[in-house]
Amino acid sequence: MDRSFLQARITAAEAQVVLYENAIAALLTDGVQSYKLDTGQTVQWVTKADIASLQVKLNLAENRLAALCNRLNGGSVVARPGW
Repeated sequence: MDRSFLQARITAAEAQVVLYENAIAALLTDGVQSYKLDTGQTVQWVTKADIASLQVKLNLAENRLAALCNRLNGGSVVARPGW
């Protein structure tokens, strides 16, 4: 993969992280019962009951972002036990 492609994917992943962070923060605000979550591909209304699934999606987006950043910056080393 070339650097420009990876950088574009990183930018998209960063936007997704911010999207989920904003949704969670809004739902944790007093008085807010629902939040319009527009991912660019889908639009859905989420409620306070959806916070746990939003947190899972946020964690996945953060992990994807970290993996992309590692690829862009030369990768990472995976160490395994010798036994």
